[in-house]
Amino acid sequence: MAQKVYPMTAEGKEKLEKELRDLKLVKRPEVIERIKVARSYGDLSENSEYDAAKDEQSAVEQRIAQIEQMLKYAQVVEADSVDPNEVSIGKTITYTEVGTDDPETYTIVGSDESDPLSGKISNESPIAKALLGKKKGDTVTINTPGGSFDVTIDDVESK
Repeated sequence: MAQKVYPMTAEGKEKLEKELRDLKLVKRPEVIERIKVARSYGDLSENSEYDAAKDEQSAVEQRIAQIEQMLKYAQVVEADSVDPNEVSIGKTITYTEVGTDDPETYTIVGSDESDPLSGKISNESPIAKALLGKKKGDTVTINTPGGSFDVTIDDVESK
């Protein structure tokens, strides 16, 4: 079975590396200290501080493992290395739904970088999947759980 590759922008990889450092150097020691303090209260069977600290420790360790896995198999996508008119991860796309005059603009990023409220959509989203590999001027059908619609790609730009 092939290992999953995690496509991401250089900015997204940097953000993950920073989060990993913070988890290992700040968060993990804080949680370990809270566990030590909670242990000092005695009876662990009814010690809610101890239980909460252990739960947080588990969450921190899981996130560390997840980030390490993502970084190990990261595939940094350089938007500049792709045809300037082709939609790819790291590029900002402006499209207009056929029959409307209301353009929408999104930057396509790796799934862990996605933040739709700030205009960053995951490469695994229905919109991005439909647009990836297409070129400026193409009309594309986007299939979403809410139905399908056609869009025309107005602009493709690298950051």
